[in-house]
Amino acid sequence: MIKNKILYLFEDEELIMKIKNRLPILFSMAEIEHKRGKRTGMEVGNTREKIIIALLMYKYGEDNIKTEIPTTESEIDVMLFNNPISIKTLTGDGGFKLSWTVDAQMARKFAKDFVPTCDILFIQIKWDLPETKIKNGLHPGGLFFIPLNIQKEVLLQLGVEKYFKLPKLGTNPRGVEISKEALNRLIFSSETKCIEIIWKKSVRSYSPYKRWLDLWMEE
Repeated sequence: MIKNKILYLFEDEELIMKIKNRLPILFSMAEIEHKRGKRTGMEVGNTREKIIIALLMYKYGEDNIKTEIPTTESEIDVMLFNNPISIKTLTGDGGFKLSWTVDAQMARKFAKDFVPTCDILFIQIKWDLPETKIKNGLHPGGLFFIPLNIQKEVLLQLGVEKYFKLPKLGTNPRGVEISKEALNRLIFSSETKCIEIIWKKSVRSYSPYKRWLDLWMEE
């Protein structure tokens, strides 16, 4: 069996250290770019996705990355050596979104019909966790590779009602989330790969307007 090339990302010691050190900085910059008052806008997810895709380009070369994905492929965010990958990010605990369907009945239909179709690169962000909590066993979050076969296995084990956090009929949901129980089973599977990251916010003075200002100032 040919080894999945995404796994090389989790074996490159030099790159692992760069990810541990640089990803919190880049994600801090992304949050500053999408700050609205004291809240971070949902668009931050698109910027985080671009940061991860740029990481894949850096590791594997731009020619081996395809980003022009048809809109019909809602689960796929990028192709690496023609292998589809979904990129998911989450701040804190809970579960990440699988669908942004806002109608409760449609959301339940989505969950009932859902079959995982690709591997997931999942980034769990836990900003500024106290060191004592980490020392006491609380997982700090990080970059995870969740294989497709594990997703199918956990969905089969839990069933639709437990795999998803389903909206109640008559409510106005904000999409379909994977449940916290399902997520924990996925990320702590023996087949899931992880680069643990200590998420410290170190960027304080970044200007989201500087690059655009520089372009306006060019002759």
